[in-house]
Amino acid sequence: MLVAAAVCPCPPLLVPEVAAGAAPELDGLRAACQDAVGVLAASRPERLVVIGPARRPGRGVFPPGTSGSFRPFGVDLDVTLGTAGPATPQDADAAPLPASLAVAAWLLRGWSAAPVEGLGVGEQLAPETCAAAGRAVAASAERVALLVMGDGTACRSLKAPGYLDERAEGFDAAVAAALAGADIRILADLDVALAQELKAGGRAPWQVLAGAAEDAHLTGELLHDSAPYGVGYFVAAWT
Repeated sequence: MLVAAAVCPCPPLLVPEVAAGAAPELDGLRAACQDAVGVLAASRPERLVVIGPARRPGRGVFPPGTSGSFRPFGVDLDVTLGTAGPATPQDADAAPLPASLAVAAWLLRGWSAAPVEGLGVGEQLAPETCAAAGRAVAASAERVALLVMGDGTACRSLKAPGYLDERAEGFDAAVAAALAGADIRILADLDVALAQELKAGGRAPWQVLAGAAEDAHLTGELLHDSAPYGVGYFVAAWT
């Protein structure tokens, strides 16, 4: 049963070492993310599952201790899922954490409240498949918590990665309202094609959350809503 969920964005810039001189610009966002993670710890979960977008199609499961790295972003920093300290050795053939889950591992540094697993979901995964995955995760233990990683649209300004699209503000406003009200119906109904056009990478993870929360009757709180680089960033806590 799902007992709590936190929603956070996953730009690598969330990690100060990656942001470098621009790091202070996201201090408020980082603080909100840490508050959301604190809500997860307070829920006393038996299992924490981190869900984030991945470039690979379908779904990929990442067990506790899977390592990731920010070296592709020019920073000599490694992380391990659900383990404090440096990354632990793993099978050379094991897939590393996708960037979204590496950011989650950074947010969870020092976490010891429950075992942590990762689930990467392809950005084109169908809504019904996302929902089914969420239901399966929620049923995997009596007390399950989720850390759901995903960005909103990348078309909120002329300098945004996807340039300005007038539809982006409305899309993000709907997501923000859904996260604030724990409205799984709005999340479940997000349009796949529109999300792709607006480069909203969080669509699939949010729909996994919607499936997981179907029988949970949680209430939501929106902790942060901004678009500093023309990309929608949301932080929310469901309990």
